[in-house]
Amino acid sequence: MKMKEGFLWGGATAANQYEGGWNEGGKGASVPDHMRGGSFKQPRQIDAEFDPNALYPSWEATDFYHHYEEDIALFAEMGWNVFRMSINWSRLFPTGEETEPNQEGLDFYDKVFACCAKHGIQPLVTISHYELPYALVQKYNGWASREVIDLFFHYGKTILDRWHDQVKLWLTFNEINTGAMGMGSVMSLSIIQGYTGTMADFPDDPQLRFQALHHQFVASAKLVKYAHETYPDLKMGNMDCFILSYAATCDPKDVLLNEQEMRITNWFCSDVQVRGYYPAYMNRYFKEHGIKVEFAPGDKELLLQGKVDFYTFSYYMSSIVGTHDVEQTAGNMTFGGKNPYLKSTDWGWQIDPDGLRFSLNEIWDRYQIPMMVVENGMGAYDEKGEDGKIHDDYRIAYLKTHVRAMEEAVEDGVDLMGYTWWGPIDLVSAGTGEMRKRYGFIFVDKYDDGTGDLHRERKDSFFAYQKIIKSNGEDLD
Repeated sequence: MKMKEGFLWGGATAANQYEGGWNEGGKGASVPDHMRGGSFKQPRQIDAEFDPNALYPSWEATDFYHHYEEDIALFAEMGWNVFRMSINWSRLFPTGEETEPNQEGLDFYDKVFACCAKHGIQPLVTISHYELPYALVQKYNGWASREVIDLFFHYGKTILDRWHDQVKLWLTFNEINTGAMGMGSVMSLSIIQGYTGTMADFPDDPQLRFQALHHQFVASAKLVKYAHETYPDLKMGNMDCFILSYAATCDPKDVLLNEQEMRITNWFCSDVQVRGYYPAYMNRYFKEHGIKVEFAPGDKELLLQGKVDFYTFSYYMSSIVGTHDVEQTAGNMTFGGKNPYLKSTDWGWQIDPDGLRFSLNEIWDRYQIPMMVVENGMGAYDEKGEDGKIHDDYRIAYLKTHVRAMEEAVEDGVDLMGYTWWGPIDLVSAGTGEMRKRYGFIFVDKYDDGTGDLHRERKDSFFAYQKIIKSNGEDLD
Protein backbone atom coordinates (compact mmCIF):
# COMPACT_ATOMS: atom_id res chain seq x y z
CA MET A 1 0.00 0.00 0.00
CA LYS A 2 1.02 3.60 -0.53
CA MET A 3 -0.61 6.99 -0.75
CA LYS A 4 -1.91 8.67 -3.89
CA GLU A 5 0.33 10.86 -6.00
CA GLY A 6 0.64 14.35 -4.57
CA PHE A 7 -0.06 13.22 -1.01
CA LEU A 8 1.05 15.84 1.52
CA TRP A 9 3.67 14.67 4.02
CA GLY A 10 4.99 16.93 6.75
CA GLY A 11 4.72 18.07 10.33
CA ALA A 12 2.63 20.42 12.47
CA THR A 13 3.57 23.08 15.02
CA ALA A 14 1.96 26.03 16.83
CA ALA A 15 3.56 29.42 17.32
CA ASN A 16 2.89 29.56 21.06
CA GLN A 17 4.64 26.20 21.59
CA TYR A 18 7.49 26.60 19.12
CA GLU A 19 8.12 30.12 17.89
CA GLY A 20 9.50 31.94 20.93
CA GLY A 21 10.64 35.55 20.54
CA TRP A 22 7.63 36.48 22.64
CA ASN A 23 8.56 40.15 23.11
CA GLU A 24 10.77 40.67 20.05
CA GLY A 25 9.95 42.41 16.80
CA GLY A 26 7.02 44.38 18.23
CA LYS A 27 5.05 41.33 19.34
CA GLY A 28 2.42 41.70 22.07
CA ALA A 29 1.62 39.16 24.76
CA SER A 30 -0.73 36.30 23.97
CA VAL A 31 -2.61 34.24 26.55
CA PRO A 32 -0.03 31.39 26.47
CA ASP A 33 2.70 33.93 27.23
CA HIS A 34 1.05 34.33 30.66
CA MET A 35 1.06 30.58 31.35
CA ARG A 36 3.59 28.91 33.60
CA GLY A 37 4.85 25.40 33.01
CA GLY A 38 3.15 22.51 34.77
CA SER A 39 3.26 18.73 34.76
CA PHE A 40 0.99 15.72 34.47
CA LYS A 41 -0.04 16.19 38.11
CA GLN A 42 0.29 19.98 38.38
CA PRO A 43 -2.07 22.09 36.23
CA ARG A 44 -0.58 25.08 34.46
CA GLN A 45 -1.15 28.47 36.09
CA ILE A 46 -2.01 31.74 34.39
CA ASP A 47 -0.62 34.96 35.87
CA ALA A 48 -2.23 38.35 35.29
CA GLU A 49 1.12 39.95 36.10
CA PHE A 50 4.38 38.24 35.25
CA ASP A 51 6.30 36.82 38.21
CA PRO A 52 10.04 37.49 37.79
CA ASN A 53 10.79 34.19 39.55
CA ALA A 54 8.46 32.07 37.37
CA LEU A 55 9.20 30.29 34.10
CA TYR A 56 6.92 30.94 31.14
CA PRO A 57 7.73 28.25 28.55
CA SER A 58 6.21 30.05 25.56
CA TRP A 59 8.58 32.99 25.90
CA GLU A 60 11.42 31.13 24.22
CA ALA A 61 9.79 27.77 23.46
CA THR A 62 12.26 26.09 21.08
CA ASP A 63 13.00 29.33 19.27
CA PHE A 64 11.79 28.91 15.70
CA TYR A 65 11.96 32.71 15.61
CA HIS A 66 15.76 32.56 15.38
CA HIS A 67 16.15 29.05 13.92
CA TYR A 68 13.54 28.98 11.14
CA GLU A 69 16.08 28.62 8.33
CA GLU A 70 17.87 25.72 10.02
CA ASP A 71 14.61 24.01 10.95
CA ILE A 72 12.96 24.33 7.54
CA ALA A 73 16.12 22.92 5.95
CA LEU A 74 15.83 19.92 8.29
CA PHE A 75 12.17 19.52 7.35
CA ALA A 76 13.15 19.53 3.69
CA GLU A 77 15.83 16.92 4.40
CA MET A 78 13.10 14.65 5.75
CA GLY A 79 11.28 15.11 2.44
CA TRP A 80 8.35 17.27 3.50
CA ASN A 81 6.14 18.95 0.95
CA VAL A 82 3.89 20.62 3.54
CA PHE A 83 4.50 22.43 6.84
CA ARG A 84 1.55 23.11 9.11
CA MET A 85 2.32 26.19 11.20
CA SER A 86 0.38 28.99 12.83
CA ILE A 87 0.64 32.74 12.71
CA ASN A 88 0.82 34.44 16.08
CA TRP A 89 -2.01 36.98 16.09
CA SER A 90 -0.23 39.21 18.62
CA ARG A 91 2.92 39.34 16.48
CA LEU A 92 0.91 41.15 13.84
CA PHE A 93 -1.59 42.96 16.07
CA PRO A 94 -0.04 43.24 19.56
CA THR A 95 -3.31 44.05 21.33
CA GLY A 96 -5.62 42.68 18.65
CA GLU A 97 -7.15 46.12 18.05
CA GLU A 98 -4.53 47.93 15.93
CA THR A 99 -5.69 49.24 12.56
CA GLU A 100 -2.40 48.51 10.81
CA PRO A 101 -0.33 45.36 11.32
CA ASN A 102 3.10 45.36 12.89
CA GLN A 103 5.59 45.57 10.02
CA GLU A 104 8.28 43.54 11.78
CA GLY A 105 5.79 40.73 12.25
CA LEU A 106 4.85 40.81 8.57
CA ASP A 107 8.53 40.75 7.64
CA PHE A 108 9.16 37.68 9.81
CA TYR A 109 6.43 35.59 8.19
CA ASP A 110 7.48 36.87 4.75
CA LYS A 111 10.88 35.31 5.42
CA VAL A 112 9.38 32.07 6.73
CA PHE A 113 7.19 31.60 3.65
CA ALA A 114 10.07 32.47 1.33
CA CYS A 115 12.23 29.88 3.07
CA CYS A 116 9.48 27.27 2.66
CA ALA A 117 9.23 28.08 -1.05
CA LYS A 118 13.01 27.78 -1.42
CA HIS A 119 12.81 24.21 -0.11
CA GLY A 120 9.69 23.21 -2.04
CA ILE A 121 7.46 23.08 1.03
CA GLN A 122 3.97 24.56 0.95
CA PRO A 123 2.65 26.09 4.16
CA LEU A 124 -0.63 24.98 5.72
CA VAL A 125 -1.45 27.85 8.04
CA THR A 126 -3.63 27.80 11.14
CA ILE A 127 -4.98 31.30 11.66
CA SER A 128 -5.87 30.90 15.35
CA HIS A 129 -4.01 28.22 17.32
CA TYR A 130 -4.66 29.24 20.95
CA GLU A 131 -2.76 32.50 20.37
CA LEU A 132 -5.38 35.06 21.36
CA PRO A 133 -3.83 38.45 22.26
CA TYR A 134 -3.96 38.75 26.02
CA ALA A 135 -5.29 42.29 25.77
CA LEU A 136 -8.50 40.96 24.22
CA VAL A 137 -9.09 38.75 27.24
CA GLN A 138 -8.56 41.70 29.56
CA LYS A 139 -10.84 44.05 27.66
CA TYR A 140 -13.52 41.82 26.16
CA ASN A 141 -13.37 38.56 28.11
CA GLY A 142 -12.07 36.98 24.94
CA TRP A 143 -14.47 35.15 22.66
CA ALA A 144 -17.27 35.58 25.17
CA SER A 145 -17.78 39.00 23.55
CA ARG A 146 -19.06 39.41 20.03
CA GLU A 147 -16.69 42.33 19.41
CA VAL A 148 -13.85 39.87 18.91
CA ILE A 149 -15.49 38.54 15.71
CA ASP A 150 -14.67 41.69 13.74
CA LEU A 151 -11.20 41.93 15.27
CA PHE A 152 -10.49 38.37 14.16
CA PHE A 153 -11.87 39.11 10.70
CA HIS A 154 -9.58 42.15 10.37
CA TYR A 155 -6.60 39.99 11.37
CA GLY A 156 -7.65 37.13 9.08
CA LYS A 157 -8.36 39.41 6.11
CA THR A 158 -4.94 41.04 6.56
CA ILE A 159 -3.06 37.75 6.31
CA LEU A 160 -5.17 36.38 3.45
CA ASP A 161 -4.66 39.59 1.48
CA ARG A 162 -0.91 39.51 2.05
CA TRP A 163 -0.12 35.80 1.63
CA HIS A 164 -2.83 34.35 -0.61
CA ASP A 165 -0.19 33.69 -3.29
CA GLN A 166 2.20 31.93 -0.90
CA VAL A 167 -0.37 29.98 1.13
CA LYS A 168 -3.19 28.06 -0.51
CA LEU A 169 -4.35 25.95 2.45
CA TRP A 170 -5.75 27.62 5.58
CA LEU A 171 -7.39 26.44 8.82
CA THR A 172 -9.44 28.95 10.79
CA PHE A 173 -9.42 27.65 14.40
CA ASN A 174 -7.33 24.88 15.89
CA GLU A 175 -9.30 22.17 17.72
CA ILE A 176 -12.34 24.41 17.90
CA ASN A 177 -14.37 21.65 19.55
CA THR A 178 -12.41 21.97 22.79
CA GLY A 179 -14.90 24.71 23.59
CA ALA A 180 -17.63 22.07 23.76
CA MET A 181 -15.68 19.75 26.05
CA GLY A 182 -15.62 21.84 29.19
CA MET A 183 -12.84 22.19 31.70
CA GLY A 184 -10.21 19.49 32.26
CA SER A 185 -8.27 19.03 35.47
CA VAL A 186 -4.89 18.90 33.75
CA MET A 187 -5.40 22.04 31.71
CA SER A 188 -8.26 24.43 31.07
CA LEU A 189 -8.03 24.90 27.33
CA SER A 190 -11.04 27.19 27.50
CA ILE A 191 -8.81 29.67 29.33
CA ILE A 192 -6.17 29.58 26.60
CA GLN A 193 -8.77 30.48 24.03
CA GLY A 194 -10.01 33.28 26.22
CA TYR A 195 -13.50 31.82 26.50
CA THR A 196 -14.50 32.55 30.04
CA GLY A 197 -12.27 35.11 31.71
CA THR A 198 -8.71 36.04 32.48
CA MET A 199 -7.56 33.79 35.30
CA ALA A 200 -7.63 30.20 36.46
CA ASP A 201 -9.59 29.00 39.50
CA PHE A 202 -13.09 29.99 38.45
CA PRO A 203 -16.10 27.74 37.87
CA ASP A 204 -16.91 26.51 34.40
CA ASP A 205 -19.83 28.33 32.77
CA PRO A 206 -21.31 26.29 29.89
CA GLN A 207 -23.52 29.19 28.81
CA LEU A 208 -20.47 31.38 28.35
CA ARG A 209 -18.46 28.65 26.65
CA PHE A 210 -21.10 27.82 24.05
CA GLN A 211 -21.79 31.49 23.35
CA ALA A 212 -18.05 32.01 22.85
CA LEU A 213 -17.97 28.99 20.58
CA HIS A 214 -20.82 30.43 18.52
CA HIS A 215 -18.80 33.61 18.06
CA GLN A 216 -15.93 31.50 16.74
CA PHE A 217 -18.27 29.72 14.32
CA VAL A 218 -19.44 33.09 12.99
CA ALA A 219 -15.89 34.46 12.79
CA SER A 220 -14.72 31.38 10.89
CA ALA A 221 -17.66 31.49 8.47
CA LYS A 222 -17.19 35.20 7.83
CA LEU A 223 -13.54 34.73 6.90
CA VAL A 224 -14.22 31.61 4.81
CA LYS A 225 -16.90 33.49 2.90
CA TYR A 226 -14.46 36.34 2.25
CA ALA A 227 -11.80 33.91 1.03
CA HIS A 228 -14.19 32.13 -1.32
CA GLU A 229 -15.41 35.39 -2.81
CA THR A 230 -12.01 37.09 -3.07
CA TYR A 231 -9.50 34.27 -3.64
CA PRO A 232 -11.39 31.29 -5.10
CA ASP A 233 -8.19 29.25 -5.46
CA LEU A 234 -7.74 29.09 -1.67
CA LYS A 235 -8.94 26.08 0.31
CA MET A 236 -10.30 26.79 3.78
CA GLY A 237 -10.54 24.05 6.38
CA ASN A 238 -11.72 23.39 9.91
CA MET A 239 -9.72 21.60 12.59
CA ASP A 240 -11.18 19.36 15.28
CA CYS A 241 -9.62 17.44 18.15
CA PHE A 242 -11.07 14.00 17.42
CA ILE A 243 -11.47 12.14 20.71
CA LEU A 244 -12.66 8.72 19.61
CA SER A 245 -14.56 6.75 22.23
CA TYR A 246 -16.07 3.27 22.27
CA ALA A 247 -18.93 1.93 24.37
CA ALA A 248 -17.37 0.25 27.41
CA THR A 249 -19.71 -2.76 27.16
CA CYS A 250 -22.48 -4.08 24.92
CA ASP A 251 -25.03 -2.70 27.41
CA PRO A 252 -27.34 -0.56 25.23
CA LYS A 253 -27.11 2.20 27.84
CA ASP A 254 -23.35 2.34 27.25
CA VAL A 255 -23.91 2.50 23.50
CA LEU A 256 -26.37 5.37 23.87
CA LEU A 257 -24.10 7.24 26.26
CA ASN A 258 -21.19 6.89 23.86
CA GLU A 259 -23.32 8.18 20.99
CA GLN A 260 -24.13 11.27 23.04
CA GLU A 261 -20.46 11.71 23.94
CA MET A 262 -19.37 11.45 20.33
CA ARG A 263 -22.00 13.94 19.21
CA ILE A 264 -20.99 16.66 21.67
CA THR A 265 -17.26 16.05 21.61
CA ASN A 266 -16.59 15.19 17.99
CA TRP A 267 -19.54 15.94 15.71
CA PHE A 268 -21.17 19.15 16.89
CA CYS A 269 -18.53 21.65 15.78
CA SER A 270 -17.76 20.01 12.46
CA ASP A 271 -21.48 19.61 11.71
CA VAL A 272 -21.72 23.39 12.00
CA GLN A 273 -18.57 24.16 9.99
CA VAL A 274 -19.02 21.52 7.28
CA ARG A 275 -22.82 21.47 6.94
CA GLY A 276 -23.43 25.10 7.82
CA TYR A 277 -26.02 24.80 10.58
CA TYR A 278 -26.53 23.63 14.15
CA PRO A 279 -27.51 19.94 14.33
CA ALA A 280 -30.92 19.07 15.78
CA TYR A 281 -29.48 16.92 18.57
CA MET A 282 -28.01 20.05 20.18
CA ASN A 283 -31.53 21.36 20.93
CA ARG A 284 -32.01 18.76 23.63
CA TYR A 285 -28.48 19.21 24.97
CA PHE A 286 -28.94 22.98 25.31
CA LYS A 287 -32.36 22.54 26.92
CA GLU A 288 -31.12 20.01 29.49
CA HIS A 289 -28.10 22.17 30.39
CA GLY A 290 -29.92 25.50 30.53
CA ILE A 291 -27.99 26.96 27.60
CA LYS A 292 -29.41 29.54 25.22
CA VAL A 293 -27.07 30.55 22.41
CA GLU A 294 -27.84 34.05 21.16
CA PHE A 295 -27.82 34.45 17.36
CA ALA A 296 -27.48 37.91 15.86
CA PRO A 297 -29.40 38.73 12.66
CA GLY A 298 -27.63 37.15 9.73
CA ASP A 299 -25.70 34.53 11.72
CA LYS A 300 -27.62 31.56 10.31
CA GLU A 301 -27.13 32.75 6.74
CA LEU A 302 -23.43 33.37 7.35
CA LEU A 303 -22.86 29.86 8.71
CA LEU A 304 -24.33 28.43 5.49
CA GLN A 305 -22.27 30.76 3.33
CA GLY A 306 -19.01 30.03 5.17
CA LYS A 307 -18.79 26.24 5.01
CA VAL A 308 -15.26 24.82 4.89
CA ASP A 309 -13.75 23.05 1.89
CA PHE A 310 -11.91 20.26 3.67
CA TYR A 311 -11.95 18.58 7.08
CA THR A 312 -8.85 18.27 9.27
CA PHE A 313 -8.38 16.81 12.71
CA SER A 314 -5.96 15.69 15.39
CA TYR A 315 -5.91 12.06 16.45
CA TYR A 316 -3.78 10.71 19.28
CA MET A 317 -5.74 8.07 21.16
CA SER A 318 -9.12 6.59 22.02
CA SER A 319 -11.01 5.90 25.23
CA ILE A 320 -14.13 4.09 26.43
CA VAL A 321 -17.41 5.47 27.79
CA GLY A 322 -19.89 3.60 29.96
CA THR A 323 -22.52 3.73 32.67
CA HIS A 324 -20.67 1.18 34.82
CA ASP A 325 -17.48 1.73 36.81
CA VAL A 326 -14.75 2.64 34.31
CA GLU A 327 -11.11 3.24 35.22
CA GLN A 328 -10.08 6.69 33.99
CA THR A 329 -7.03 7.61 31.94
CA ALA A 330 -5.63 10.88 30.63
CA GLY A 331 -5.69 12.02 27.02
CA ASN A 332 -5.38 14.96 24.67
CA MET A 333 -6.88 17.80 26.75
CA THR A 334 -9.47 15.45 28.22
CA PHE A 335 -10.02 12.22 30.12
CA GLY A 336 -11.74 8.95 29.32
CA GLY A 337 -12.11 5.33 30.25
CA LYS A 338 -9.15 2.97 30.10
CA ASN A 339 -9.36 0.29 27.41
CA PRO A 340 -7.87 -3.02 28.63
CA TYR A 341 -6.96 -4.01 25.07
CA LEU A 342 -4.64 -1.05 24.48
CA LYS A 343 -1.19 0.01 25.63
CA SER A 344 -0.43 3.57 26.71
CA THR A 345 2.29 6.18 26.34
CA ASP A 346 4.37 7.54 29.21
CA TRP A 347 1.60 10.10 29.76
CA GLY A 348 -1.24 7.58 29.77
CA TRP A 349 -2.50 8.23 26.23
CA GLN A 350 -3.84 4.97 24.81
CA ILE A 351 -2.25 3.89 21.54
CA ASP A 352 -4.93 2.87 19.03
CA PRO A 353 -3.99 2.97 15.32
CA ASP A 354 -7.09 0.94 14.41
CA GLY A 355 -9.08 3.79 15.93
CA LEU A 356 -7.55 6.16 13.39
CA ARG A 357 -8.80 4.00 10.54
CA PHE A 358 -12.22 3.81 12.17
CA SER A 359 -12.31 7.58 12.70
CA LEU A 360 -11.31 8.33 9.11
CA ASN A 361 -14.09 6.10 7.82
CA GLU A 362 -16.68 7.60 10.15
CA ILE A 363 -15.75 11.17 9.22
CA TRP A 364 -15.68 10.38 5.48
CA ASP A 365 -19.05 8.66 5.58
CA ARG A 366 -20.53 11.66 7.39
CA TYR A 367 -19.15 14.52 5.30
CA GLN A 368 -17.78 13.24 1.97
CA ILE A 369 -15.22 16.05 1.62
CA PRO A 370 -11.40 15.78 1.41
CA MET A 371 -9.72 15.09 4.73
CA MET A 372 -6.33 15.50 6.34
CA VAL A 373 -4.77 14.23 9.56
CA VAL A 374 -2.99 17.38 10.75
CA GLU A 375 -1.94 16.16 14.20
CA ASN A 376 -0.85 12.70 15.25
CA GLY A 377 2.04 11.73 17.48
CA MET A 378 3.23 10.55 20.86
CA GLY A 379 4.93 12.40 23.67
CA ALA A 380 7.62 10.37 25.40
CA TYR A 381 10.70 10.55 27.59
CA ASP A 382 13.68 10.46 25.25
CA GLU A 383 16.97 9.22 26.71
CA LYS A 384 20.25 9.32 24.82
CA GLY A 385 22.06 6.02 24.32
CA GLU A 386 25.70 5.30 25.02
CA ASP A 387 26.53 6.70 21.59
CA GLY A 388 24.92 10.02 22.51
CA LYS A 389 22.00 9.55 20.09
CA ILE A 390 18.28 9.05 20.66
CA HIS A 391 17.05 5.65 19.50
CA ASP A 392 13.29 6.15 19.67
CA ASP A 393 11.98 2.83 18.40
CA TYR A 394 8.72 3.43 20.31
CA ARG A 395 8.04 6.57 18.27
CA ILE A 396 8.89 4.81 15.02
CA ALA A 397 6.49 1.98 15.85
CA TYR A 398 3.71 4.47 16.63
CA LEU A 399 4.38 6.33 13.36
CA LYS A 400 4.37 3.23 11.18
CA THR A 401 1.22 1.70 12.66
CA HIS A 402 -0.69 4.94 12.21
CA VAL A 403 0.52 5.42 8.64
CA ARG A 404 -0.61 1.86 7.90
CA ALA A 405 -4.00 2.64 9.44
CA MET A 406 -4.37 5.65 7.13
CA GLU A 407 -3.50 3.51 4.13
CA GLU A 408 -6.14 0.99 5.14
CA ALA A 409 -8.68 3.82 5.36
CA VAL A 410 -7.71 5.02 1.89
CA GLU A 411 -8.27 1.47 0.63
CA ASP A 412 -11.67 1.66 2.35
CA GLY A 413 -12.49 4.67 0.15
CA VAL A 414 -11.47 7.70 2.23
CA ASP A 415 -10.26 10.77 0.29
CA LEU A 416 -7.17 11.62 2.35
CA MET A 417 -5.09 14.65 1.35
CA GLY A 418 -2.16 14.42 3.71
CA TYR A 419 -0.57 13.83 7.09
CA THR A 420 1.37 16.13 9.41
CA TRP A 421 2.98 14.63 12.52
CA TRP A 422 2.49 16.72 15.63
CA GLY A 423 5.62 18.22 17.10
CA PRO A 424 8.11 16.99 14.45
CA ILE A 425 10.70 19.01 16.33
CA ASP A 426 10.65 19.12 20.14
CA LEU A 427 8.41 21.90 21.45
CA VAL A 428 6.50 22.91 24.57
CA SER A 429 3.59 20.63 25.50
CA ALA A 430 0.32 22.57 25.40
CA GLY A 431 -1.30 20.44 28.07
CA THR A 432 1.45 20.51 30.69
CA GLY A 433 3.93 23.14 29.51
CA GLU A 434 6.73 20.57 29.73
CA MET A 435 9.75 19.98 27.53
CA ARG A 436 10.36 16.47 28.82
CA LYS A 437 7.24 15.34 26.97
CA ARG A 438 8.96 15.15 23.60
CA TYR A 439 7.24 14.46 20.29
CA GLY A 440 9.93 15.36 17.81
CA PHE A 441 11.88 13.55 15.15
CA ILE A 442 14.37 16.33 15.90
CA PHE A 443 15.75 16.77 19.42
CA VAL A 444 16.11 20.31 20.76
CA ASP A 445 18.46 20.91 23.69
CA LYS A 446 15.94 22.64 25.97
CA TYR A 447 14.72 21.55 29.40
CA ASP A 448 11.93 22.23 31.88
CA ASP A 449 14.07 24.55 33.98
CA GLY A 450 14.67 26.77 30.94
CA THR A 451 18.25 25.66 30.38
CA GLY A 452 19.70 24.33 27.14
CA ASP A 453 21.59 25.71 24.17
CA LEU A 454 18.79 24.91 21.68
CA HIS A 455 20.99 22.93 19.32
CA ARG A 456 19.19 20.46 17.05
CA GLU A 457 19.90 16.72 16.61
CA ARG A 458 18.27 14.08 14.43
CA LYS A 459 16.66 11.14 16.26
CA ASP A 460 16.30 7.69 14.68
CA SER A 461 12.69 8.57 13.88
CA PHE A 462 13.95 11.38 11.63
CA PHE A 463 15.35 8.81 9.23
CA ALA A 464 12.35 6.50 9.60
CA TYR A 465 9.98 9.28 8.53
CA GLN A 466 12.34 10.26 5.73
CA LYS A 467 12.14 6.69 4.42
CA ILE A 468 8.34 6.60 4.66
CA ILE A 469 7.98 9.88 2.77
CA LYS A 470 10.46 8.86 0.06
CA SER A 471 8.38 5.73 -0.62
CA ASN A 472 5.09 7.65 -0.31
CA GLY A 473 4.12 5.39 2.56
CA GLU A 474 4.98 2.10 0.89
CA ASP A 475 8.10 1.24 2.88
CA LEU A 476 6.97 0.52 6.44
CA ASP A 477 9.39 -2.31 7.23
